[in-house]
Amino acid sequence: MRKAASNKQRLYMELGGWSAPNRIVSGITTKNNGVSQSPFDSLNMGLHVGDRDADVIQNRQLLADEIAFPLANWVLGEQVHGTEIAVVQKKDAGRGSKLLSDSIPSVDGLITNEPGLLLAAFFADCVPLYFLDAKTGWIGMAHAGWRGTVGNMAGKMIAALRSQGAAPATMEAMIGPCISKHKYEVDDRIFQQIPERFREQVLTASGEYHKYYLDLQALNRLYLLDAGVKDAHIITAPFCTYEMPEFYSHRQDQGKTGRMIGFIGMKEEHV
Repeated sequence: MRKAASNKQRLYMELGGWSAPNRIVSGITTKNNGVSQSPFDSLNMGLHVGDRDADVIQNRQLLADEIAFPLANWVLGEQVHGTEIAVVQKKDAGRGSKLLSDSIPSVDGLITNEPGLLLAAFFADCVPLYFLDAKTGWIGMAHAGWRGTVGNMAGKMIAALRSQGAAPATMEAMIGPCISKHKYEVDDRIFQQIPERFREQVLTASGEYHKYYLDLQALNRLYLLDAGVKDAHIITAPFCTYEMPEFYSHRQDQGKTGRMIGFIGMKEEHV
């Protein structure tokens, strides 16, 4: 078994601001202080990128120990760059935590009201979306690349939570670190898929013919507002995964890189 880095630096960036801070654990890992070797060095959390499985599991175990959510309570989806969402129950505990093959198939969003479960997803420039309705105890975690973003994964997560009794007016959302607008150039094919009413707010011409810079965080925010989430209840993390060396970046690393893991869980109450 490889040894992790010996310093005491935390394995993840905490993403807070929730109305129930003592019960919610949420954040996104960095790429530091793990055991994976180049080009995945070092805290790679993805089993699907070509890294050694044993190293990935050890990295996950390091995080599980730090946040006090055992791997047996993690739940992971397959992530197919879609907008399908699964309702997670206790029976799903552990799915995808050690085997890629038993992840919840064909989903990019997870919701639950079960304390003790950790919802998690993988990122390397795509947008992490976190959700909480403290009143009803529902939480959510979603992966939104450009396809998920323009496909309104944010709004569909709100709809899924609403169908379980959560209310948009009391929901809180966090838009996590992703590739920033000035590092994310897209073509006319993506331009045409963005609702016309949003284009001026999220797109800037890049100077290249039919090329634009797309603000993924801003577009997700607009979809959340459209779904009824209050502006004051939306937090946007001001970090660019392309520019910050703490993060894996699929675009910066030209596709050969590891994955961070974004996660949210509600702690169990102990009497």
